[in-house]
Amino acid sequence: MADSALRRRMAWTALVRVFKKDTPGIGRRLAAIPRMIKATFKGQYDGGARLAMIAAAGVYIVSPIDAVPELFLLVLGVVDDVAVAGYFAGALLDELERFLEWEKQRDSVIQGHVVG
Repeated sequence: MADSALRRRMAWTALVRVFKKDTPGIGRRLAAIPRMIKATFKGQYDGGARLAMIAAAGVYIVSPIDAVPELFLLVLGVVDDVAVAGYFAGALLDELERFLEWEKQRDSVIQGHVVG
């Protein structure tokens, strides 16, 4: 795959890109989540490490451990939530855009065998 076509972006820029005209919309991206997970587990898509980081951010957001900073640091505890939630949303949207581009490239290749 060409790295330029499947490049990753910073999570925050992905949040902005979702509203641009030439990119997949939120609905199309969210509908791709099950396919992306399935292709990753099958070893077809190379998103395993990135999906693990996104999952870790999601677990942090919903876990009781996340309440500890709020109890002791008040405002700073909320700031970490905003930062992690921003990363989570942006990284997920970016990875989904990357996956959809991967699907498009994969679907344009005719599967077969090379005979030598």
